[in-house]
Order: sequence, then C-alpha cells, then structure tokens
Amino acid sequence: MLPRIGISTGDLAGIGPEIIYRTLQDPRVLRFCTPVVYGTAATLFDDFPHDKHHPPLSFRQVREAADITAGKVNAVTCWDEDFGLTPGQPTEASGRAARLSLIAAAEDLKAGLIDALVTAPISKENTQGEGFNFPGHTEFLAHHFSPNNDSLMFLVADDLRVATATGHIALKDVPARLTSEVLSGKLRMLLQSLRQDFGIDKPRVAVLGLNPHAGEKGLIGKEEQDLLMPVIQQFLNDGHLVYGPYPADGFFGTRQYGQFDATLALYHDQGLIPFKTIAFERGVNFTAGLPVIRTSPDHGTAYGLAGKFDADPTSFREALYLACDLVRNRKAEKEATAR
Repeated sequence: MLPRIGISTGDLAGIGPEIIYRTLQDPRVLRFCTPVVYGTAATLFDDFPHDKHHPPLSFRQVREAADITAGKVNAVTCWDEDFGLTPGQPTEASGRAARLSLIAAAEDLKAGLIDALVTAPISKENTQGEGFNFPGHTEFLAHHFSPNNDSLMFLVADDLRVATATGHIALKDVPARLTSEVLSGKLRMLLQSLRQDFGIDKPRVAVLGLNPHAGEKGLIGKEEQDLLMPVIQQFLNDGHLVYGPYPADGFFGTRQYGQFDATLALYHDQGLIPFKTIAFERGVNFTAGLPVIRTSPDHGTAYGLAGKFDADPTSFREALYLACDLVRNRKAEKEATAR
C-alpha cells in the first residue's frame, strides 16, 4: 500500500494553494503516495487564480479520510462556506481555514487514517484561535502527540541535517531554557531519529556552542564548559558519537557539517540561518521526536508572491517525498526490530 500523505492547506491567502497545486499536478506523485488534502477543493482552487499554462487539478472530494482512494488526489472536506479569498491578503477566515485543516489532519493522523502529514505554511499570528494557541506547527503537534509536549525541530536537505535544541522562543530566554536535561533529551531524540528515520546505525552528531567562538574557554561565557561539555562527554562515555561544542560561524563557514550526519544548534536562528542559506529551495522541516511523521517546506506564507504563480514548489515537493521516505523507513525499522 502506498503511503497516505495528509496535506494541510496552511493560510489560503499565502502560497500554500499554489505550491500544493503545482506539486500535485505532476502525475508521478501518485506513484509514490496517495495525497489527501484537508480542505474543500472548490475553495482551494476554483476561487484561486489558475496557472494559465496548466489545467486545473482533478480532486476526489470526500467527507472522511476513511473514504479516500489510492491512485487519486483526494480532498477531505473541512469547511462548507465560501471564504471569498484574495491572494496576499490574510483574513480571519483564511486563518480559520488553516486551523480547521490542520486540526482535522492531525486527528486523522492520530486515528491512523493517514500515515504522515505535510503542512503548508501558516501565519502564526493569523492562525491563533480555537484549537490553536501555539507559536507554530511544531509546538501544536508536540502538544497533540507527545506525552511530555516535547519534540525536535529538524531541518533536512539531502545529507545536510540541522536540529535545534530550542524552538520558537525569544533569544533572551534561550540560556535559561538550556539545561542538562533539555540538551540530553534533544540529543537522544536526534540520535533516535537518525537511526529510525534515516537508517544510520551509528550516527555522528556535532553540537554547536552557545557563545561566540564557543566561549573561548570561558572568556566569552561559561555555558560551553559548565553545560555543553559535560553532556557531550556523557554521551561519548555511553558510546555515542557526539562531539563539540563547535563555534557556529567557523563550523558552517568551513563546511565542517559535511563530516557529521547531523548538527544540533542551540537556538532557532543559529541553525536556520545557515541551513536556509545553503539549502533554502530544497530544505524540509521535519518534526522529530514524535510517534507520527510531519514535514513541511522550510519557508513561510510569502503573501507577496501569492496569486502570481512565481512561488517555487521545490521545498514543498521535497517535504512530500521525504514524508514518503520516512513512512517506509519507519516501517522497515519496525519490521527489523520485530524479527
């Protein structure tokens, strides 16, 4: 059976409908998965400007994911009203549609009606409302699926993999949030994901320093000596290939990341700025540490591009294909463990 990949629409006033449309136009997608878009096809595409160079998509509209059909692009109805959307102009209605789509897809993922979820971009501000009071997708999904409300933001582009120990929090709060327990937990999630999701038996992981030049042996901050080095040493003592802390600028500037299977950055921009500089067009955001699979493109709603058919669908397409690969990898790992 092909993986059943749920797709939440994101903010309909952004480029979500376009990148979904352009990805699913390729008939080869149906060789790898059964796509299930959470939203009404009429709202998604009949009310949205069509690319004059391509025909409209053909959807099979269903009320419940239990009725989806392999070999077709399916759409699960999440609303019935006409939102009267204008590309590039987010409204309360477009934010509500994003919530309804995401919540419905998450419920079906939890129920096992789909095998993975790919999320199109939302506006974190515009999506807030009943059922969604979180800084972003990652936190919502951790709350929905993780008993301890924890997960790992993990950016992937081929062999470049960058995770972050902290997520959508203010920079001033990062040092207080970083504890031995938090850092150890994130490293365990990262190592487990590399084994389970990417099939790497003995992964090599680099940990970045918090301060400039990784603290210069305590001259520019002591977090490296007091926190990072003891945690890294404990993982080494336990037989894991975890190294660092490395100064972030030199680490990426000299492409040292190529020597490792993954890198753990300590805060959002420390990891995402170099990752997006290197791999913006094809990068994928993967929420690791959950019992379910969720991926997304590594960009936002791009309201300024909406409706112009200039948005690059590469990152979304890569997110869809990575979700397919992860479903198969987890199934293979589970079967190998059972033997």
